[in-house]
Amino acid sequence: MPTPIKVHSGSPDDNAPHILVVDDDSRIRDLLARYLQDHGFRVTTAVDAASARATMRSLSFDLLILDVMMPQESGIDFARSLRSESRVPILMLTARAEPEQRIEGLETGVDDYLAKPFEPRELLLRVSNVLRRGGAAPASNEVRMGDFVFHISRGELKREGETIRLTERERELLRYFAQRPGMPVSRHELAKGADSGGERAVDVQINRLRRKIEHDPANPVYLQTVRGKGYILYPE
Repeated sequence: MPTPIKVHSGSPDDNAPHILVVDDDSRIRDLLARYLQDHGFRVTTAVDAASARATMRSLSFDLLILDVMMPQESGIDFARSLRSESRVPILMLTARAEPEQRIEGLETGVDDYLAKPFEPRELLLRVSNVLRRGGAAPASNEVRMGDFVFHISRGELKREGETIRLTERERELLRYFAQRPGMPVSRHELAKGADSGGERAVDVQINRLRRKIEHDPANPVYLQTVRGKGYILYPE
């Protein structure tokens, strides 16, 4: 018989956003928990709405990831009842993508919807967006890109413990991306800095930054171009 509630221990610190994953599929629960933990979040899991209610009486959460199709009480019914007493952000997972179901969920006060199967990076993007709208702090003060680790508050880039020199502009750009993982950022937005030099200069600065964080700057893995939009950082 599955454990109704599970608090996942790991590296995230006590100030990291705390996420409650509610899904009756143990495989999905464990995969989500591991992935979110790897990206700096604290995670607790529950198998159904009743278990989720029980743990919410003793723990507070920054976000709920809630499956629609659950036994006894559906995710939509749980979200509807929850909204009468709490404004905790909710990201709904569904195996179906019918507009009527999404509309029903949004009408209950759900903050966002994600259809199964989904790309892990899209999940991370949606989680970050919902937390940002709710005013939660960033999940972690560090982002990892292969051998490279960037400490956001210190503006420090290291590779296997060795500090990589950054210019002030490179540090500013990397910090900006690191605080918005998985979110496309336009050239216009990146060029807003007083000394940015404009949008053309941004492209030059991005190329220089890639030479410091990518093994093959011509084929970037982490700092990618979004055609027609700008750039996006995909940390590990």
